[in-house]
Amino acid sequence: MSTHIAAGPGQIAPRILLPGDPLRARWIAETYLEDADCYSEVRGMLGFTGTFRGERVSVQGTGMGQPSASIYVNELIREYDVQQLVRVGSCGALTERLAVRDVVLAQAAATDSSMNALRFQGYQYPATAHFGLLRNAARAAEDAGAPHLVGTVFSSDSFYHSRPELTATVVEYGVVAVEMEAAEIYTLAARHGRQALGVMTVSDHIVTGEETTAAEREQTFGDMVTIALEAMLATPLP
Repeated sequence: MSTHIAAGPGQIAPRILLPGDPLRARWIAETYLEDADCYSEVRGMLGFTGTFRGERVSVQGTGMGQPSASIYVNELIREYDVQQLVRVGSCGALTERLAVRDVVLAQAAATDSSMNALRFQGYQYPATAHFGLLRNAARAAEDAGAPHLVGTVFSSDSFYHSRPELTATVVEYGVVAVEMEAAEIYTLAARHGRQALGVMTVSDHIVTGEETTAAEREQTFGDMVTIALEAMLATPLP
């Protein structure tokens, strides 16, 4: 049992979905997993394990931002030996190539966070997705006919950024959406030889101003969950 996750040995599956919102974790477990049991309620950050097409899959809330996600990913890897970690959450579109409710498959994550700056002492680290998961997620999206875009995201430490004009610079270099966790998840997965991917739904559009409601963000966005699950099962564990 780890500090922030109250699961016992064997309660967490090798494959795990990582929504930031614990209520989304519960919705995913109730909607997509069979025989789902709650293994943790510590600090209200819910975790569940069930089965999807006969394979054990877990879903764990991580909270918002890279510092919070880092806590859970570290413990999931070190204490529970999780092998596949797929973030499922919302993002803000930075390009008109995306519409609200489209799915973004994050091939890489740029960041303004100090976490990697401190970790690598000035070196610039490319936080990238696992190719097998990314390839299989793209195939799953195509098979489902789900509007999607493979691209680089920006993992920001600030939801309310004091210098929003700085985002325009990363857009000039091909960044398609902004979110808050992928860079740290990718970095930790690489450090420990695990597989990671971010599958995110556009909840609001920075360019057009269109947005979804809090209830929609919590309890809809089913395409990304289906794509994530299909990609996980199609990708052999390390």
